[in-house]
Amino acid sequence: MFVDGQNLFRAARAAFDRTYPDYDVHALGRAICASNGWAPSEIRFYTGLPEPSDNVRWYRFWMAKLAAMGRQGVYVVSRPLRYRNQTVRLPDGTEHTVLVGEEKGIDVVDLRRTVDRDGPGDRPPGRIASWTIVTAGGVHDLAR
Repeated sequence: MFVDGQNLFRAARAAFDRTYPDYDVHALGRAICASNGWAPSEIRFYTGLPEPSDNVRWYRFWMAKLAAMGRQGVYVVSRPLRYRNQTVRLPDGTEHTVLVGEEKGIDVVDLRRTVDRDGPGDRPPGRIASWTIVTAGGVHDLAR
């Protein structure tokens, strides 16, 4: 199962009005597998991290959360956020430029590497037959 951390947070915020990423990725992965009759094989979690110099509170939070996930057996992939200037228009019509941290496609890159490694055809013995991706749009099963 591939979990995009930012999309999961946005989906939890929209569905449950959550403003804090207090979800349990390991439990979520196991529940999704169980509800579909699948045997869980691997859960991968992807997220961008703020630099400690940009936001030490969230950097520490995510380092601790990712370490806890790792101890649960979740394969964790993270990289620093990239910061870009973004211009926003306020309701009064004025524009302001703010620095925004963005995460860019680390989950898709790893999914592609996994597909390339395992091949698009018949699954080798011991390999998974499909991947599940959790996004803001829901749970998607990608059969091979």
